[in-house]
Amino acid sequence: MSQPEDIAAKTNSLTNHDFKPIHIPGSIQPHGLLLALSTELEILQVSKNTQEYLSKEPEDLLGQPLSYLFDAQQVEAIEQYLVKKTSSINVFKVSIMTVNGERYFDGIVHRIEAAVILELEPTDSSSELSFLSFQALAGEAIANMQNTSNLTEFLHLITEELREITGFDRVMVYQFDRQQAGSVIGEAKREDLSPYLGLHYPATDIPQQSRELYKRCLLRFVPDLTAQPVKLVPIDNPITQQPLDLSLSILRSCDSCCAEYHQNMGVRAFLVISLLQKQQLWGLIACHHETPKHIPYEMRNICEFLGRIVSLELAHKVSQSELDYKVKLKSLQSEFIESISQADNFIDALIKPEIRLLDLVGASGAVVCLNDEITLVGATPDIERVQALIEWADTHVNDNLFVSDSLPKLYPEAIAFKQTASGLLLLRISQVLRYYILWFRPEVIQTVNWAGNPNESIQVEADGSVTLCPRKSFESWQESVQLTSLPWKQCEIDSALALKNAIVGIVLSKADELAKINLELERSNRELASFAYAASHDLKEPLRGIYNFSTVLLEDYGEILDDDGVDYLQTVVSLSVRMETLINALLRLSQLGQAQLRKQEINLNELLKQVIDVFHASRQDSELIDIRIPRPLPTVQCDPVLVNEVFSNLIGNALKYNDKAELWVEIGYLGEQGSRGAGEQG
Repeated sequence: MSQPEDIAAKTNSLTNHDFKPIHIPGSIQPHGLLLALSTELEILQVSKNTQEYLSKEPEDLLGQPLSYLFDAQQVEAIEQYLVKKTSSINVFKVSIMTVNGERYFDGIVHRIEAAVILELEPTDSSSELSFLSFQALAGEAIANMQNTSNLTEFLHLITEELREITGFDRVMVYQFDRQQAGSVIGEAKREDLSPYLGLHYPATDIPQQSRELYKRCLLRFVPDLTAQPVKLVPIDNPITQQPLDLSLSILRSCDSCCAEYHQNMGVRAFLVISLLQKQQLWGLIACHHETPKHIPYEMRNICEFLGRIVSLELAHKVSQSELDYKVKLKSLQSEFIESISQADNFIDALIKPEIRLLDLVGASGAVVCLNDEITLVGATPDIERVQALIEWADTHVNDNLFVSDSLPKLYPEAIAFKQTASGLLLLRISQVLRYYILWFRPEVIQTVNWAGNPNESIQVEADGSVTLCPRKSFESWQESVQLTSLPWKQCEIDSALALKNAIVGIVLSKADELAKINLELERSNRELASFAYAASHDLKEPLRGIYNFSTVLLEDYGEILDDDGVDYLQTVVSLSVRMETLINALLRLSQLGQAQLRKQEINLNELLKQVIDVFHASRQDSELIDIRIPRPLPTVQCDPVLVNEVFSNLIGNALKYNDKAELWVEIGYLGEQGSRGAGEQG
């Protein structure tokens, strides 16, 4: 099991107590103050530090209208915000008259279900950052980012620009993987600091509840991790009797575990900007400073704006790096599907040339299984192991698609062939038939550089319970990951699914074509049967005339004919009988699809004698033909007309294709004991 999976398995046993509700801490950071208001703008809760900023005790403010602190124009601005009924954050400049004179604040207001939260951060003046100042700070950074196409250069530029704007000691771009572990993929730092670039961090370093807050609130700022949090008065909201939800609060106090974690890294202040892709947390821009550092709200607003630009540009840069590969797969897919649709042999179309099937998903080996017919392509396990793997898939894989970059962890027998098949992409083509395509990838042993031993964040108590705790060391710690292949990309998985859909479509198309051919064949057969019936029926009339006139000649004029003339007429009579038999057979054949065979008990000796007589009568060289019957033939159940035709054709073909000087045919049969006596021909 790899480090991220091992840690994930352990954290599954964490109790609810360990997943602290960090969004309701009941306190704020001391560099500002907080007022919780009712929808009528009555002060319900305040932070305990109001005396420091407003020269008023919390008890003096509770229950008072907001106009107790602000002038009418400022109250109206907040009322206008409430009319919009939005949960977004609104910012404006405010001034409050205190015993020490007028004080200026950045007012940040947002609403939650049960209250309106107004946060005040002191500022030097009432003037807002001008557009020109904003453009000067952000414009050049945006232009530089847009002019960079290479992803690595882009990430480096992001960190350099933000470090220059904010002045932090270190700025990093941190990306999450599928297990929610992260790695530093971009960094700008003070020269004397140790690099974090390339280091990995376990998922427990940023717990799930923290990631959820980063998705909702795109910027998190803590200017001094050692500062004591300021409690709210009262702790619970008087209306809901519940702790105040500070998920979107910019002053929300820092969780003690988070503070200790950063202090163990030597960090006293941090700024974190969320990077989102498709409404999911893709990564973070983390800014660290070794001493307390305050940044005005307006500057942080610029950083948040740049973070949004980075998210948009990042989507473009990441997709651009994948786009060429996707285009390549699409082109290959189109050519591949076209060749399959035109091929007569399905297997040949899939595996010839072999490289196409492998390139379709970036695999090193593949298997095509059509019931019991298994074809191996490229680097694969041997046929016996492939058969065993398919049997395992029959019982363990329920979906049409199965993907794993660590097959041995699910199918232990795969350890024996990890060099060729640590990764598996399996496609089930048919739910009825055993039709599969399997693609393989070899094991890739990876060395992962962790920022400290990630197991240090997991503390197992004596009773077996598991607790998260901040790690104390961030020295580089290496782990070797085995039994794992390169992960399958989504575009490769999509390519496999597209192949399946195409195959199903082609099969349906072929079935449709076959149905049309069958219909055409049925029509042709009906027409042929009609023709055969009509032709044979029409032939009978002149044949009867030939037979009748020949018989009359023999009866009335036989005395005046010489012997040859009589023989000739007798031959005509015999041939007309033979021809009538053939016409009857033709009629029978035209009706085979509609009637059963007329079986009866037939002495084959008598039937064969009739065939031989007609044969001699129809050939002038019949005296040269020797037909041998070594022993009497048996009596059998058969259709005499059709068997007559069989004998006639066999004898005729045997003589026709005999190039020897002496022509003879031997007719016999095999007895019950297999004794020889049939079909020998000289």
